[in-house]
Amino acid sequence: MDNKQERTVVHVEYNGQHYYFGSLSAIYTKFSPKDLGIALGTLRNYGLKEEKPYQNSLCTIRKGFLITMPRK
Repeated sequence: MDNKQERTVVHVEYNGQHYYFGSLSAIYTKFSPKDLGIALGTLRNYGLKEEKPYQNSLCTIRKGFLITMPRK
């Protein structure tokens, strides 16, 4: 059983809309690098952290955590 109570969530703000993803690579199933102004490899190299969001003129990408109930 997995009792993990935190899951990583990546929040993308794009054109005033908010989107939530389970990983950096999942972002690119919805958006292209051109849409966001940053490629996946570059975003990985950036070192996205909760206290270090990525921002440019096209989008803001933040990393956070989803708190869940423990599994029984």
